[in-house]
Amino acid sequence: MEIIEHPDEWRKRYASWKAKHAAAVDIDTSYPFVENARAPFTPLRRSLSMLNLALISSAGAYIDGTDPFDITAPDGDCTLREIPTGIDPSDLMFSARGYDPGAVQQDVNVQLPLARLLEFESNRVIGQLSSAFWSFCGFIPDASRLVEEMLPKLVDRLKHYEVQAALLIPASRLCHQSVALGARAIEQAGIPTMMLSVERDVIELVHPPRAGFYRGQFGSVVGQPNWPEHQRRVLDEALRWIESASQPGNNKLAVELESQVEAARGER
Repeated sequence: MEIIEHPDEWRKRYASWKAKHAAAVDIDTSYPFVENARAPFTPLRRSLSMLNLALISSAGAYIDGTDPFDITAPDGDCTLREIPTGIDPSDLMFSARGYDPGAVQQDVNVQLPLARLLEFESNRVIGQLSSAFWSFCGFIPDASRLVEEMLPKLVDRLKHYEVQAALLIPASRLCHQSVALGARAIEQAGIPTMMLSVERDVIELVHPPRAGFYRGQFGSVVGQPNWPEHQRRVLDEALRWIESASQPGNNKLAVELESQVEAARGER
């Protein structure tokens, strides 16, 4: 199965769009999102409590003092960063394109939930969090370059670390396409995936193998900043669906109503 179905047709649509938007710094409603009809699927063969879980973020995280992602590249920056999960969050910077970085500057866990996943490891919700996580800047208009240049490298690194499932978290609307394509490539390589989403329209076009969606916000996809319980709820429900899913599909996460009630009560 192709990561982008009918890739030559998509490249023509993208070239036509780019010719009219050569100087654009953002995408508009005319951007030709990838449209896939089917999704690869790899069933989970062990319980969450035994998994070596990988975290993949498209929020553009990089280590302070190293080169940032190029957020001015017209086709997007297709480089990848491999970062130790034990890093101090204060040592992380973010190349934000397509989303407001305000929430992640308050609390990195809204896009890079290292603290929450390490809690899950301690509480044996997951077996372990991989010793490295992977970061890229998901604002990549040229999806074919992403598929050809970066995703094979990402899959190779996941195999090197012997990960058994991957959690993928987008940051912007266009990130949803990049992350969904990443999930398709990883799943096709035999590693089950779960993608978080706050943009249902894009995931229904691109068709990642599994996506848990709710009405959240770009730049704060894992939940509200400085609200650990909300973040735990989003992650817990999404991850448990990896275990129970028997076919590709999208699942609405039941995390909104309870959170609104808690907010009204002032419970955080």
